[in-house]
Amino acid sequence: MAEQRSGSAGKTRIVVYGSTCGIASGALKVLEAIEKAVGKTGRDDVEILQHGCMGCCFIEPYISVRQEGNSTLYGFLDAEKACHVVESHLLRGEVLHDYRIDESMPFFRRQERRITGLLGVIDPLSIEDYIHHEGYAGLAEALRKDSADILQEVNGSGLRGRGGAGFPTGRKWQFARQARGDQKYVVCNADEGDPGAYMNRAEIEGNPHAVLEGMAIAGYVIGANRGYIYVRAEYPLAVETLRKAVAQAREYGLLGKNILGTSFDFDIEIFLGSGAFVCGEETALLASLEQKRGNPRHRPPFPAIEGLFGKPTVINNVGTLSNIPLIIRKGAQWWKSVGTDTTRGTKVFCLTGKIRNSGLIEVPMGITMKEIVFDIGGGIPDEKKFKAAQLGGPSGGFIPAEHLDLPIDYESLQTIGSIMGSGGMVILDEDSCMVDAAHFFLQFDQDESCGQCVPCRIGLPLMIRMLEKISGGKGEMSDLENLTVVAESLRKTSLCALGQTAANPTLSTLRFFRDEYEAHIRDKKCPAGVCRSLIRFSIDKDKCVGCGICKKVCPENAIHGERKEPHWIDEEKCVKCGLCKDACKFDAIIVS
Repeated sequence: MAEQRSGSAGKTRIVVYGSTCGIASGALKVLEAIEKAVGKTGRDDVEILQHGCMGCCFIEPYISVRQEGNSTLYGFLDAEKACHVVESHLLRGEVLHDYRIDESMPFFRRQERRITGLLGVIDPLSIEDYIHHEGYAGLAEALRKDSADILQEVNGSGLRGRGGAGFPTGRKWQFARQARGDQKYVVCNADEGDPGAYMNRAEIEGNPHAVLEGMAIAGYVIGANRGYIYVRAEYPLAVETLRKAVAQAREYGLLGKNILGTSFDFDIEIFLGSGAFVCGEETALLASLEQKRGNPRHRPPFPAIEGLFGKPTVINNVGTLSNIPLIIRKGAQWWKSVGTDTTRGTKVFCLTGKIRNSGLIEVPMGITMKEIVFDIGGGIPDEKKFKAAQLGGPSGGFIPAEHLDLPIDYESLQTIGSIMGSGGMVILDEDSCMVDAAHFFLQFDQDESCGQCVPCRIGLPLMIRMLEKISGGKGEMSDLENLTVVAESLRKTSLCALGQTAANPTLSTLRFFRDEYEAHIRDKKCPAGVCRSLIRFSIDKDKCVGCGICKKVCPENAIHGERKEPHWIDEEKCVKCGLCKDACKFDAIIVS
């Protein structure tokens, strides 16, 4: 853990990690219980703080107790357990090992925490805390130099956009810097919408000033005096945190006129997006900022030349901008000391799905999927087999077990038809159906499509109908070729990048899991037992003890049998909901 903040030396600090995910898990109840328990002790040397999340979603709610340079992490808490921690740790000076989390475990040890390094360490609502940890030192350093030198440093770092395609950040800035215009803009894209992705939310809730500082440096380099943060309205805590951070930065003279006593002016406005996935595409985002329908447009001209209100505009996402202060403060050579030759630095991922240690992780580029899943992630629960990792959201692809040793960087992922995307990483185990997974992402894309161009408007529903035909047991082998043809047409002819990549999940499952498609078509079976039309529920009479639990949970009264006698399922009534299998304690429900 980082050193204590000035003014708190000698105090015991109890930090409750209460960002959106922590609050949803009960962090505020833990906070309230700790405040009451500490209040009863009468001690005035204890400071209780609510910080952002360190990314340990799998141990929430969690807290840390910091004393004299030592820190102890406690997880899986509730109000009662939190009181036990106060009683044991504060009153008796004893670590409560029942709830203690080992911070030497691979989840913590194998990460390279850079832009996430202050998450959970600082109070996100305190600009003083950020400044105490060298915050805004990068901006001060930049303003002491010529803007061309700062651009050279960003170019030298090799930083590529952390929002999707990985375009070199310095090159984008250079285009905007050279573009003619009496007004230029910096836009932060905080409109993450990929299923299973919440990096931007956690980064903003835990360290909002890093984003503001990165935007100000970008503005200085390209000659912009105004910035916008386009953030999802569904992130109320992130939005409120940003608003307070902007107000604090203005109060301290770090935004506004004559920043830090120089002639540089730069201010930021927050704009709330309404949850349209397509507005994550930069030209659609700009249209939305202009109070127009969020439809993508043809490029060129690119936004760096003709963007917001027709003026040169740099658009970077939260992760990209958060790296900028580090690059300026510590130098390009330090920043690119990790990573691969083509993809420098670190990347923040959301590790979710069928994984033991879910959460927000930051790892050096070039790490393998195997290291992420089985070291940092702790492997698959219930000793199930790893089947695939879905990377890049609806625009990405699936990484199968045969490619677990593939390095995670832009070029390596392209060789197997995947992309890094914004950082969503969903793990699937042996119980996942790849036909169903492809259908899920296509359905998401169809629901979120702007419908402006024919390939998306016609192609996506057509592909969905083909997948539903296959999962319903009515598919033909020719459907696989037809799926590929439509998918390739979508990739080549859609207007925007979202449409062009919408077929990636389907294409990658056809490439790596074709046998599952063929089993659905040829054998009329879903190997994973997911597709309802192709599965049958029955009861193993040798294992059934007649407890009647399955009978009680069945919503259609399809299960019959006397108590303490083997039960049976009426297939005509069974809706294949799976509730009986979930409820059975004797593994007597068979899915075939």
